Amino acid sequence: MKSTTRSMLVIGVGRFGKNLALKLMELGNEVMVVDKDEEAVNKLAPQVTAAKIADCMDMDMLKGLGVRNFDVCFVCITDNFQSSMEITSLLKELGAPCVVAKSNRDIHSDLLKKIGADDVVYPERDMARRTAVKYSAHGAFDYIELSPEYAIIEIAPPSDWVGQRINELGIRVRHNINVIGVRDGTSVKPLTSADHRFRKDEHIIIAGSQHDIRRILDNK
Repeated sequence: MKSTTRSMLVIGVGRFGKNLALKLMELGNEVMVVDKDEEAVNKLAPQVTAAKIADCMDMDMLKGLGVRNFDVCFVCITDNFQSSMEITSLLKELGAPCVVAKSNRDIHSDLLKKIGADDVVYPERDMARRTAVKYSAHGAFDYIELSPEYAIIEIAPPSDWVGQRINELGIRVRHNINVIGVRDGTSVKPLTSADHRFRKDEHIIIAGSQHDIRRILDNK
């Protein structure tokens, strides 16, 4: 059977790069980290597959890593945009199949894509948006924006839902949303049946348009 383990290269182990590398490891990937900050690399080394102290703008060093053999290469440098651009360009020149770069500004994102980045992520912007919506919405425990139009949100079940089943309430037809899971304490269980009866002490995870979700929240 073919292994599902993926090989990841994380360049830059600041706060974002470090947390990214650790989460990638948690998800079962093989992760190599590279940074010229000796202290940061040494601290992270025991927790990842491989670690290297090096100048990531050195083309010979990148050649030696065999970047074309990594499934995804992450460029997690934003304090020096020139370096981020050069490393992204070098990775693509050396045959990296997928390069994902971190950015804080739209203009930087456009430039990174023009020089070959396959994707650009905005962790600070995305977390700021998620936090803003979470704390603006009445009774929201967590929030994930899928797009400007659609989202997933965790809430307590509306009081008039408690004790009733999904199919009895006709949630999908009446509210145009889907209940996709239930959180009971720290455990999240996906809902595959419409027979689930809502309880007051649980949280429900719903997906739908931002407009329809807001209507549910406003009526809680």
